[in-house]
Order: sequence, then C-alpha cells, then structure tokens
Amino acid sequence: MLSKRRRIRGDADIPSGSMADVVFLLLIFFLVTTTMNKDKGLGLVLPPPGEAKEIPKKNICNVLVNASGNVLIDDQAMSIRGVYKEIKKRITENPNLIVSVKASEDTEYNYFIQVLDQIKKTGCDKISIANYEK
Repeated sequence: MLSKRRRIRGDADIPSGSMADVVFLLLIFFLVTTTMNKDKGLGLVLPPPGEAKEIPKKNICNVLVNASGNVLIDDQAMSIRGVYKEIKKRITENPNLIVSVKASEDTEYNYFIQVLDQIKKTGCDKISIANYEK
C-alpha cells in the first residue's frame, strides 16, 4: 500500500512584476477606444465677406435681448414666447425683412439662443447678429 503524503504548500504568490505592464496596456486600450464628444456650436452659415450695402430702415427689425431675458422688438417689450408671433407677422407684411438680433454683454447664452430659435421657427432666413451698443 502506498502511503499518501501530504504536501505542505506555501502561500501562493501573485507575481507583481508585470502589474505595471498590464495597467499600462489597459490605460492605452481605454484611451484608444474612448470617443470624445465635440461641441457642435450653432449651425449658422455665414455669408462671404463682401461690400457693405445700404438697407432701408423699413427692412430692418431690431431685436434686443437684455441680461434678464426681456426682449425689445423695435422698442416694443415682450416675452421670449411672444417673439415668434411678432416676427411672423412682420415677415408676412414685409418678405424682405432682415431681423437684427442684439444682446447685451451680460445676457445669458440661454436667453439669446431661445430668442434666436423663436426667430428661426418663423422661417426667417435673413438674420443678422449684431453688436449691442449702449
């Protein structure tokens, strides 16, 4: 009869010499496979530079947006939601209308974009973004 010997084993060691290599490979893997989202910004098509033309005042509608989100359309105060109806009415009266949007330096970006969206919903394709002069 064969005697069974019991082997006494020591604690199993995990080799840590190549741990840095594994971590480096994982880091490279995640850097290569991760996609970064890019800011798309505003989808505006800017005209090419050209000569300045005089535009009759009847064809310009000034829209001013202040820091608190209040809107003035040719010195007539209204809310952001009222911009759509007013611009739509003016475009039907004058199809050559150019809407000039101006915002103060303190205006939140969100208010400016909301006003611009209301104007775009009207179908107006002649929009000017101008400097706000105090």
